[in-house]
Amino acid sequence: MQINTALILCAGFGKRLHPLTQEIPKPLLKIKEITLLEKTVSFIEKLKINKIMLNTFHLSNKIEEFVNKINTKIKIELINDGNEILDTGGGILNMVRNTSEKDFLVFNPDTIWEDNYIKYVQEMIDLYFKQKMENILLVVNKDSSFDERLNGDFNLVDGKLTKQNNRNFVYTGCQIINKNIFSKIQKKNFSMNEVWNEQIKNSKLFGYESKNKFLHITDLNIYNKILKN
Repeated sequence: MQINTALILCAGFGKRLHPLTQEIPKPLLKIKEITLLEKTVSFIEKLKINKIMLNTFHLSNKIEEFVNKINTKIKIELINDGNEILDTGGGILNMVRNTSEKDFLVFNPDTIWEDNYIKYVQEMIDLYFKQKMENILLVVNKDSSFDERLNGDFNLVDGKLTKQNNRNFVYTGCQIINKNIFSKIQKKNFSMNEVWNEQIKNSKLFGYESKNKFLHITDLNIYNKILKN
């Protein structure tokens, strides 16, 4: 089994990167002359994904202009959040409602997706289908984060994520979801954290560990440090 569609979250305001993101959407910031979005699309292409769905809100016209010019063989469909930003969970749900697909890879483009992640994502996909999961997150030990200030998001024990005890693992910005995890949600605007908390209650939130150095554009300070790195 395989995943045919990847989602990229591009609707956010990027407030921690002001003043840059008042004029440029965060996914269009550049590292070594390549935008974060282009880096993410290229990475997804190497995973042999057929289609990308990408949500927009803040400076959506600039995202649309860029996507229309991007050099890729993958079909990219843009879906706007609408009259209000829908947060991470709402944005994902708004996209998956537009397709008959059931399983999706989801990416945050503010992580720098290098080729050394391919191995881990492919292994995570295999595990997802083998264990018949509905949600699995690619995580990394916080000691491997370029941003040393990051607190952990989760504890990882026997392949499952919790928020108890020492939270030594950070969400990388890549997950696999089955749209069934949204079946009980009635509202439009919500965070994925709400979904994850419910999955944790039912001992159904899984994690897979990446051993890579984690480069993530947390804020303007980290962005400038990465540019100099």
